[in-house]
Amino acid sequence: MRQAAGVVTRALIFDFDGTLADTEAAVLQSWQETFRKHGAELPLDVWHTVIGTQNTASTMLALLGEHVPDPETLRPGMRARVLELLETGGPREGVLDYLDAAAARGLRLGVASSSSGTWVHGQLDRLGLAARFTSVETGDRHAAKPRPDTYLAALATLGVTADEAVAFEDSPHGVSAAKAAGITTVAVPNPITAALDFGHADLILSSFADRPLDGLLTVLGRRAG
Repeated sequence: MRQAAGVVTRALIFDFDGTLADTEAAVLQSWQETFRKHGAELPLDVWHTVIGTQNTASTMLALLGEHVPDPETLRPGMRARVLELLETGGPREGVLDYLDAAAARGLRLGVASSSSGTWVHGQLDRLGLAARFTSVETGDRHAAKPRPDTYLAALATLGVTADEAVAFEDSPHGVSAAKAAGITTVAVPNPITAALDFGHADLILSSFADRPLDGLLTVLGRRAG
């Protein structure tokens, strides 16, 4: 859905997991390996229902409880495997171009994530992106998605209104959160979420590399200001 022509954009707000970086692939692989070690298969239909929320680990551990006496003991190994898988991973294709273009146009940048601050800040540091973002709002400080709280906090920290921001998400729950905050929202699904329903997003891109930031804003009827 196009906004009225000439709407000024002053900030971009990004989800982290699966949007700025494809961490979700590593998390999914780690859980799948854990399930298989205990003679089970992770049900992807259940996985899709928790993407973008804080319920992933608790839901997976509850399912593993059918196969393991104390599934909580598996958590440290699963986390270690995720970090191992992510060691050589970088931002998603086209992300750095968006961040560079935003900086060149004086746009403020924020992150709105359901993950913990320890995880998000650690991964932003690993990727060399931490200094790019003025606001990093996380699910241990605010109600998680699909609630809009992380986005509302980002707007407040960045000092912009919802009309002045564009959000980027990779999950339907994330899109719902950003839209509930009143923000124009672009879905950029990753391979894990590509088959899900993003009909409530204002625009869908298969990759940030599909369209440069200026072209995206033009399609949305917006301009950088």
